[in-house]
Amino acid sequence: MTEARGGMARDHGGDLDRAEARYGTGPWIDLSTGINPEPYPLPEIPPEAWATLPTARAISALEDAARAAYGGAVRPVALAGAQAAIQLVPRLAQPGEARVVGPTYNEHRGALEAQGWTVTEVQAPEDLAGADLGVVVNPNNPDGRRWRPEQLLDLRSRVGLLVVDESFADPEPVLSLCPHLAGAENLVVLRSFGKFYGLAGLRLGFALSSEPLADRLRALAGPWAANGPAISVGCAALADAHWREATCARLVEDSARLDALAGAAGWDVVGGTTLFRTYAAPDAIAAQEALAQGRVWSRIFPYSPHWIRLGLPPTSGWLTLEAAFSALR
Repeated sequence: MTEARGGMARDHGGDLDRAEARYGTGPWIDLSTGINPEPYPLPEIPPEAWATLPTARAISALEDAARAAYGGAVRPVALAGAQAAIQLVPRLAQPGEARVVGPTYNEHRGALEAQGWTVTEVQAPEDLAGADLGVVVNPNNPDGRRWRPEQLLDLRSRVGLLVVDESFADPEPVLSLCPHLAGAENLVVLRSFGKFYGLAGLRLGFALSSEPLADRLRALAGPWAANGPAISVGCAALADAHWREATCARLVEDSARLDALAGAAGWDVVGGTTLFRTYAAPDAIAAQEALAQGRVWSRIFPYSPHWIRLGLPPTSGWLTLEAAFSALR
């Protein structure tokens, strides 16, 4: 185990302001996140979605759509993004010892520490045994490690509260614990809407758990935890199985194309998902700077001198990305 240290910067992707401040403005391609660059086409949003508070009926319709899309055994709790769920999870139990499988998305540790939890980073899910609260991101961000549902379900009897963040699981539904939640009283699954559907600005996500945890989450979130436009778009997108299937196929092709570019530059694949890829470069800082000269922004990590992560470009951005990579050779 590696003891987590307080005060660690909670750096993120999506920090294009920093890139522009350092390298100048221009037609940037921001690949520092794992958000689908080809978003779900926005349906018509009815005027009342903007003008009135969401009704209980509308929220229920959204949660029903999410339950069907995720194959859930329980009704999801709609929230303002998976990040909102991450902020609520530490309040589901009295602060104690938490363990997080890492390295991973640092907001889990940050949110827990902010609520008084003592947090330790561990190497694998089995190291969570004995913790009051354990967190696994599956598939993991940024290295793409994956665990089968049965591996994680076996942990329930050895962890006070098990939290599984499936923000990148949409393209790989076989990994999901959503179908296994009925009766799992100490398990919470988090899902992001914005990443796979490419609509992160809507701020929509879900937490799935059995009662009474779901009741506790609803109480902590308060009324209107999802906004009207997000409800309208979410209902349409989550029910669109054809778009979901076509998008999964495209992501497989595009992530392979990105791997080929990185391989030609001499980078090794560390892992990732079809929404983002993490590579080992000889010098991650130098690689980020070189790509930035071509107006491509990437993500590097304070704990590794080699890892660099890239999301996928939009269809219109491949030529720019290829030109930026050509400067690396």
